[in-house]
Amino acid sequence: MLAAQPAAAAAARPAPASDAAGARAPATTNYEPLLQQLAADYLRDRRSERRWRSFYRLAWLATLLTLVWWFFFQSHHVSAPSTPHTALVEVRGEIASDTEASAELLLSAIRSAFEDHGAQAVVLRINSPGGSPVQAGIVYDEIKRLKAKHGKKVYAVVEEICASGAYYIAAAADEIYVDKASVVGSIGVLMDGFGFTGLMEKLGVERRLLTAGENKGMLDPYTPLNAKQRGYAQAMLDQIHRQFIAVVREGRGDRLKETPEMFSGLFWNGEEAVKMGLADDLGNLDFVAREVVKAEEVIDYTPRDNVAERLAKRFGAAMGEGAVKAVRNLAPIR
Repeated sequence: MLAAQPAAAAAARPAPASDAAGARAPATTNYEPLLQQLAADYLRDRRSERRWRSFYRLAWLATLLTLVWWFFFQSHHVSAPSTPHTALVEVRGEIASDTEASAELLLSAIRSAFEDHGAQAVVLRINSPGGSPVQAGIVYDEIKRLKAKHGKKVYAVVEEICASGAYYIAAAADEIYVDKASVVGSIGVLMDGFGFTGLMEKLGVERRLLTAGENKGMLDPYTPLNAKQRGYAQAMLDQIHRQFIAVVREGRGDRLKETPEMFSGLFWNGEEAVKMGLADDLGNLDFVAREVVKAEEVIDYTPRDNVAERLAKRFGAAMGEGAVKAVRNLAPIR
């Protein structure tokens, strides 16, 4: 009886909390709504990403089509109206075959100006130090031909500088207008270079030049210039100089007040150029259009690179550079 009592008392006591908890069924957390929300957010982000990707692709395509249209269909100059106007062609920078003042580009613009019935006259606005006598001569001859064919006058308006080959072109104009501080003249021809023979001797460097023809290496900077070759080069320069002088005399006529220094390669300011007959009067583009041509509206015929052409040139240069690098990378290592 005494032994059974503790067992009964133990049975009557409440069970420990840990035992009670162990007796209950384990609690389950419901993750399904959270997973559904995450899936919905992911799908929404993916749809948004696809929409933006499509938008960017369409935007790039539209830009490309616009550039292609601009490149192939937009003309190089502003379309001239049928109303009377003054046609402008800019002659800027060095006159050479690969510049904006090349004979090819200038004559394209000048021909368009002459052929337009609304253009009352053509104005060459010049700001150039000169350049190739060949390019300048081509422009001069074509201006003379177009003047005779269309019966329109050509005026040259000088800004900062009109020297050497630029004045060669200006001589084809009926009249030349300058600013009082413009630089005008430099009627001469030059051929420049360097000679390194003395330096090579000091450094102990030997020049090895093989030619077929005794004058094939003429003007080579690493070979001494002999008297015969110097005389030949000087004769060629003198001949081109005489051609230049003849063009100026033909273009300016009796207006020239020749002096011994006029064709020596010197240059003068605009005020002195007018006194010497190298220019006719002081005036700018607006003055010539308003007071001389009597057509105040000015239309620019100068060919210019548009945005698409500039991008195409840059892209082409980048592609060319990449190709050169690729070829170099493929070159065998020695």
